[in-house]
Amino acid sequence: MSKLSKIKIVSLFSGCGGMDLGFLGGFDFLGKHYAKNDFEITWANEINAAACKTYRENVGDHIIEGDARQVIADLPPTADVVIGGFPCQDISINGKMQGIKGKRSGLYTLLVEAVAKTQPKIFVAENVKGLLLKQNADSFAKILADFCALGYSVSYQLYNAEKYGVPQTRERVLIVGTRRDMPRFTPPPPPDASPITAKEALVDLENRALDEEFSHVWSFANKSTEQGNRRLIADRPGYTVRAECHGNIQFHYSLPRRISMREAARLQSFPDNFIFKAKLRETERQIGNAVPPVLAWHVARAVQSTIKGGE
Repeated sequence: MSKLSKIKIVSLFSGCGGMDLGFLGGFDFLGKHYAKNDFEITWANEINAAACKTYRENVGDHIIEGDARQVIADLPPTADVVIGGFPCQDISINGKMQGIKGKRSGLYTLLVEAVAKTQPKIFVAENVKGLLLKQNADSFAKILADFCALGYSVSYQLYNAEKYGVPQTRERVLIVGTRRDMPRFTPPPPPDASPITAKEALVDLENRALDEEFSHVWSFANKSTEQGNRRLIADRPGYTVRAECHGNIQFHYSLPRRISMREAARLQSFPDNFIFKAKLRETERQIGNAVPPVLAWHVARAVQSTIKGGE
């Protein structure tokens, strides 16, 4: 592959850009540099206006704001890679457990449509661990069958983000399909390193004052009587960062407050120069819905290797 040629990506359900940033690479997190990859995102889509604003600030102006069902007709005719984390609310154990019959998680069909239209060499679809639950077995089988029907070799793996340099015990399923003329995808092996603890990730922020521009702001809501007091544990990775951080979850390991949005972003492996163009609640939603950029980077390197192997 020449230096001038780039691997072209189409991104759906892009959110604030966590997965897209990981595929692009070229960022720093906790003193480590994650090298730039050979990808170029030519088209991206997200329905949430605030997330689009953050995406434009940090990733690029190519994102199209709107309902994917209405804008998918404007997809480029071809792409090398299709990526997307389709909505999980109907699959998540914290959701309604309606599977792909739910209004949100049924939107995976738009990823299928994007793959059918652009015929990429590889696609990557991300969702929650709940996809593997017994009650979602029929939904999962249908998702895999729909992708296989397009002529792709499809595999999936449950990734534990803490094994890939993300200071958080986040588990996510990644479904990867390779076109039949491409080598099969080999998942990236975890780096040989100890998990990053909450304190290692956040210690330098302990004495930092409130800073709205840096998103170092936190909720002052009263404790809920319906939930326990769940604090981060200093010498372990953080708990899964959720889009709905209400109640008493995500309290700081030593300070008498909830974690700040910048601290949540650290647990999700966003670089400090990633600026969230939203107030606290919207920022919370963007961070919790994102794919950790560092995890995405490791997957992207494996995707890149697969494509270059096929050439």
